[in-house]
Amino acid sequence: MEGLDPAEIDADPLKAATRLRADPALAKSHWDVPTTELVNAALTQARLRGRAKEKFGPAADRMFFTPNGLEQATRAPVARHRAGRFAARLGPGGEPPVGDLCCGIGADLIAMAEEGLAVEGVDLDPFTLTVAQANIEAMGLTGLARVRAGDASAVAPEDYSAVFCDPARRGARGRIFNPHAYSPSWDTVTRLAETAPAACVKAAPGIPHDLVPKEVSAEWISVDWEVKEAALWFGGLVEESGPTRSATLIRTKGATPGTTTLTADPDLGAPEVSAPRGYLYEPDGAVVRSHLVAEAARAVDGALIDPAIAYITSDRLVRTPLCRAYVVHEVTPFSLKRLRAALRERDAGKITIKKRGSAVDVDKLRRDLKASGPESAVVVLTRIGDRPFYLLCSEVSGDA
Repeated sequence: MEGLDPAEIDADPLKAATRLRADPALAKSHWDVPTTELVNAALTQARLRGRAKEKFGPAADRMFFTPNGLEQATRAPVARHRAGRFAARLGPGGEPPVGDLCCGIGADLIAMAEEGLAVEGVDLDPFTLTVAQANIEAMGLTGLARVRAGDASAVAPEDYSAVFCDPARRGARGRIFNPHAYSPSWDTVTRLAETAPAACVKAAPGIPHDLVPKEVSAEWISVDWEVKEAALWFGGLVEESGPTRSATLIRTKGATPGTTTLTADPDLGAPEVSAPRGYLYEPDGAVVRSHLVAEAARAVDGALIDPAIAYITSDRLVRTPLCRAYVVHEVTPFSLKRLRAALRERDAGKITIKKRGSAVDVDKLRRDLKASGPESAVVVLTRIGDRPFYLLCSEVSGDA
């Protein structure tokens, strides 16, 4: 598939297929597969590799994918972060291995093996296992990683040093939001994790807090401001001080890439509530999902503008990876006429609209504003008390 450009395929798939059929390497193939099927498979892989670069970076060019496998696969920075925690607690190599239950195409399995852990992947689907094995070989990890066919719900967790489980969250109709409809089911997954010496379960970031067992450490993870997952840590992977709740924010872009973790402070009371001040802070979604807005408010010496809404305000600018920061120019009870006039006064046509606690239809508002002009503005729609407000702001530039 060398030289296949996903953009070229999307622009003119017939031309790409014709060029591929003329490839001498394809003609010399020893596979007993019709040329048309080989060409279609190669084009599919090229497209998937193009999409996979967002998750895997340059490594995607060496890996193999299925559409569903790529959709569910953990992004490489998250997989590395999680694998680092396994390695720090378990140590490198050795037997018994870590069990990657529902291993899929092997994204987490590869990350753990790259940390020096021995890993065995288990999956029900033979084709997915073939792809996972191909990825192990492509990444040069056959000495540490292996796969086998099996039903994850039937394994003996105590046979592994630890287990990781990423239950299937997609079905014939698309994404599954109810954890009890995961495959294996949520009850089965948590039973496996509770039986293992140590375990981690990956879940969708919207998992209800009441489904998180009390004895686990729960971590919500975002990458470049997008919440990607929740990771629940069991047994030997819980902190020595006891179960915690945390938000881990991974930044791969900008001048200061890195990872920041915010942990719950059980002694911290409810944050102060205040009218909007000079700066507005929008916490990262992982901070909000993990219910750590009070901790974020303390980090910026701030207060909430409403006790039920995750917007923080402060008199001073504090650069932090926990929140996006905005300069507040105007705070006004919502009025389309007034907002339109305010944007016109600022010659603002590049409008970013954000909302929390507001019933305003953003798409309709954007059309109704009819904003034009070269300047940028941020419009924050929210509620303060029982009244809808807008805050006219500008984003603070630069990395935290």
